[in-house]
Amino acid sequence: MSDYKGAAKMLPAFPKAKSLLADKGYDADWFRDALAARKIAACIPSRANRKVAIPYDPALYKKRYKIENMFGKLKDWRRIHTRPMRAHILLKHLHSCSRHLLALI
Repeated sequence: MSDYKGAAKMLPAFPKAKSLLADKGYDADWFRDALAARKIAACIPSRANRKVAIPYDPALYKKRYKIENMFGKLKDWRRIHTRPMRAHILLKHLHSCSRHLLALI
């Protein structure tokens, strides 16, 4: 199943935000229209098979990797509660990522 089909089910629960950062898996006209109806700017690169590419902000899109890295670290460190030193490092990383995430919202 494509990413944007799963996002369609979550669309009513989206919080108020200025923009949505997503990868090419979320590039669909109806999804972009639904975001525009909620006054959310879509920062989504166009898929390779699009005849006319839709412009996006590459500088804003580059900030997406910080959020991706945060979730990657959460997946890597599943047993945080048994390793206090790693928990401290992860909390510092989460604090840094949350500031970037809030700045985007």
